[in-house]
Amino acid sequence: MPSRILLISDLHLEDSRPDITNAFFEFLQSNSGNCTSLYILGDLFEVWIGDDNHTELSQSVAAALRDFASAGSSIYIMRGNRDFLLGEEFAKQCNALLLNERFVLKTDDFSALLIHGDQLCIDDLEYMEFRNMVRNTHWQKDFLAKPLSERSTFAGSARQQSKQATESKSNEIMDVNQAEVEKTLRASGEIVLIHGHTHRPAIHQVELGGNTGPLKARRVVLGDWDESLWFIEICDDQLNLLNQPLNP
Repeated sequence: MPSRILLISDLHLEDSRPDITNAFFEFLQSNSGNCTSLYILGDLFEVWIGDDNHTELSQSVAAALRDFASAGSSIYIMRGNRDFLLGEEFAKQCNALLLNERFVLKTDDFSALLIHGDQLCIDDLEYMEFRNMVRNTHWQKDFLAKPLSERSTFAGSARQQSKQATESKSNEIMDVNQAEVEKTLRASGEIVLIHGHTHRPAIHQVELGGNTGPLKARRVVLGDWDESLWFIEICDDQLNLLNQPLNP
């Protein structure tokens, strides 16, 4: 099979949006057996309160991903800010590998740093404080020990607070911090950064200072699956950011 890598992010699958779920299943079917790997860079689900919460949606998604993997593609899943509790049990159900929050994709012809993207939004101090709390392993252990009903109540309250906070924040605060982008790229040694989270699909040119002069880098941002279906296709050393209507 020729090298063809697909990357998606921010589907935010939930029961109230069956159109997105159906579009995801159609995307998997149309690319089944036709790509070497699929990377999901976070927020596959709108909310995730633990791998022990077996819902019809989660089970149907796991089954679709298993079928996709059985056709010959490797699947990699990264946690996002909505599904940060997604764990190894669900990844195994999907026949997928769970990635750390920073992962370097490497092939013979291409390499890039992959992240969800929320860690770049350091100007949103309120969110970063929340992120530090819920990414703490002790907090997660305590939270996952609570009954599902209590976890569901917390998740609903957190979503509502997030929506209210988003309405009052400027676009600049909720976008990435440019200095943090440059710092992240320099630390990784990569010149391509791919992420989602901001729902602002684009390819940005980034100039990094170096000992021998400016170094050209790229920041490629995946869009969310609300009105359009966004994905990145990497064939050999060529990267393309593509989109299709969600409901053609």
